[in-house]
Amino acid sequence: MLDVVTSANVACGFHAGDSLTLQRTCARAVERSVVIGAQVGYRDLVGFGRRFVDMDPDELTADVIYQVGALEMLARVAGGHVAYVKPHGALYNAIAHHEEQAEAVVRAVVAIDPDLPVLGLPGSVFLRRAEAAGLRTVVEAFADRAYTPEGTLVPRGAPGAVLHDPTEVAARMVRLVTEQRVTAVDGTDIEVQAESICTHGDSPGAVEMARAVRAALTGAGVEIAPFTA
Repeated sequence: MLDVVTSANVACGFHAGDSLTLQRTCARAVERSVVIGAQVGYRDLVGFGRRFVDMDPDELTADVIYQVGALEMLARVAGGHVAYVKPHGALYNAIAHHEEQAEAVVRAVVAIDPDLPVLGLPGSVFLRRAEAAGLRTVVEAFADRAYTPEGTLVPRGAPGAVLHDPTEVAARMVRLVTEQRVTAVDGTDIEVQAESICTHGDSPGAVEMARAVRAALTGAGVEIAPFTA
């Protein structure tokens, strides 16, 4: 995957990964000039961070600071650094609408480095709070996930939530980038604007999917570069 992407959302040990795996991932990212992002999540290894945790906001802020700090040191040893922050899984979905948790994550990033960009879902509470706090906000789209008519992600437990056909997904992403539109799960067209496209690394066929998306975008004349450039 690191041979395909321009930015890598690297887990920080709370929902996935261990210190040696994270160190090696950072080293390989640096070797390939791939930008390293801290993918922060709930403290939930068993559930891979995909279960909501009703946390005290101050505890969540501390947990985010802890995760970014750990990854930053591992990245520095590898000759790189953490260039942005992206919440993961259930935390990502929760702070699209959960005011207190969104503010808790924003506080953490501001405390670490107010120049760190953050990634999030278009129209989310998190991005609104982050922008109000002076952070650079980066809107992203998901290549391998289905959208609701409201522009949110279809919950993973629902039918058709995860897309598996690389050809179909690549065509969807070309249309999203060139027309800012994508077909929702009910068949309607919705507007989705994004600076970054995410492909999940744990999905079956993830590398093939990423390669297909990159090839299709390049073939359509789209220049691919890190959003941090």
